[in-house]
Amino acid sequence: MSKLRIVTWNINSVRLRLPLLSALIEALGPDVLCLQETKCPDDLFPHAGLEALGFTHRAARGMKGYNGVAILSRIPFRIRGDDPDWCARGDCRHLGVDLDVPGGLELHDFYVPAGGDIPDREANPKFAHKLDFIAEATAWNAARGPATRAVMLGDLNIAPLESDVWSHKQLLDVVSHTPVEVEALTGWQKAGDWYDALRHFVPPPDKLYTWWSYRARDWEASNRGRRLDHIWVSRDLAGKLTDWRVHKPARSWLQASDHVPVMVELTL
Repeated sequence: MSKLRIVTWNINSVRLRLPLLSALIEALGPDVLCLQETKCPDDLFPHAGLEALGFTHRAARGMKGYNGVAILSRIPFRIRGDDPDWCARGDCRHLGVDLDVPGGLELHDFYVPAGGDIPDREANPKFAHKLDFIAEATAWNAARGPATRAVMLGDLNIAPLESDVWSHKQLLDVVSHTPVEVEALTGWQKAGDWYDALRHFVPPPDKLYTWWSYRARDWEASNRGRRLDHIWVSRDLAGKLTDWRVHKPARSWLQASDHVPVMVELTL
């Protein structure tokens, strides 16, 4: 039996924060590292620096200044070429691969639209795009049926549970925790029969956050966090979850992202 460590992190610019990956590797030891918000066109992606860190196998889907996802791996994989172009925008928010592990493993890295500041479809096109994106992903999952030998992760930009936010009452009308978003994300999860890997280890009502705003004067003292980053596994992998980590110290790194890396370990 072999162990597989998968980490997801909204890095908020892969070129700016490339030096931080050494600390991440030392702390979490990922076999596979999935990034979001890389903000890097494919021709400028820092392949040499990532090769030096031991990630021999890499795939990136990026654009200048916005969005972008990447999968870095010590394990060979095949890029899935038939996955959808969500909302027909070509905006680099999803990358899927098939990992070459015993029995195979399908892995999807998502960066869901943030949705702007106004939680109203008519008044805010960004919020409408977020809901439309999730609706398409939900329909796609429903058409495929329950996931098997699969992991779905990334910055999903929604904190679904009351214990995923510092104040359920105060954030009910704040984008990322509104009822319509929670309903949408829950529907997506049910459509693929996905299992929430982090809540396997930290069940509600225990608080669990992966993001702390840059706006906080002292993010650690105020601790007004949200769980925006998720790792879901197919039901057949739920019993193979052996370890987890939300690496909170990363929020204090020099030039830190406002998200922290999240890890799960599976025994395959």
